[in-house]
Amino acid sequence: MQAFECRYYQQLGDGRVECQLCPHHCRMADGQTGLCRSRRNHGGVLISEVYGKPCSLAIDPIEKKPLYHFHPGTTCLSLACTGCNFHCQNCQNYEISQAAPADVPHYRLLPQDVVSLCKQHHCPGIAYTYTEPLTYIEYIIDTARLARENGLWNILVTAGYVCRQPLADLLPYLDAANIDLKSFSDDIYRRISGGHLQPVLDTILAMRDAGVWIELTNLVIPGINDDMGMIRRMCQWMTANGLGDNPLHFSRFFPKYKMKDICPTPVSTLRQARQAALEEGIRHVYLGNV
Repeated sequence: MQAFECRYYQQLGDGRVECQLCPHHCRMADGQTGLCRSRRNHGGVLISEVYGKPCSLAIDPIEKKPLYHFHPGTTCLSLACTGCNFHCQNCQNYEISQAAPADVPHYRLLPQDVVSLCKQHHCPGIAYTYTEPLTYIEYIIDTARLARENGLWNILVTAGYVCRQPLADLLPYLDAANIDLKSFSDDIYRRISGGHLQPVLDTILAMRDAGVWIELTNLVIPGINDDMGMIRRMCQWMTANGLGDNPLHFSRFFPKYKMKDICPTPVSTLRQARQAALEEGIRHVYLGNV
């Protein structure tokens, strides 16, 4: 399988390239990769090292994404490639999200192969999930376009850290998304994940405007983002932007990766968060990992 040239980058004239996929705008000399590890400067051309090379495939209930109000009771073909443009200290899938493509075994599946596999197993949709699918957005767009032509749904499970144009190119083929809204604090985003809050909010609103079905997940980590005042501000933002009817999932944290010294989230904290969300006008609030 030949190297695939990325669509979102600019040549800088000195052999370096600037990736224009996400707000990091990584600048890479020849041979270097961006923060996501999956996009490399190869002789002044930015290539995707994971196009057509998923490292994980599974058939999941759609509720696992989690999507509770989008065709409940159905299944989806879940697909992931290595890479992520965040470096969350609590990552649950760090073995593949924080790994270089060469270090993880993978399949070789072009978009038409993914669609054929989905139909073979009678799955009505494809979920791009587990890692950060936006880091291999070209693979998703090509697969999602073909899936749409074959009457299949396209589901994105993402942290939502992406620039406007790449997202706009994907939205016409997207049916539903679960966005991981990690907190409602830019400081926490910077310290824990290595990014910023506002681009994620912009992604959510762009999906809303495009008619994509949205559900949000907030992983509640003790001592990090469990402040009820901040959770209320997050819910107030949702209702102010017409998202009061969109499900909100509060998910329980368990020690993982670089946060093994933090205890699991008390269920009582999740119940407080749920009550606060209901009081702020969120009509469908669910607790996960409990």
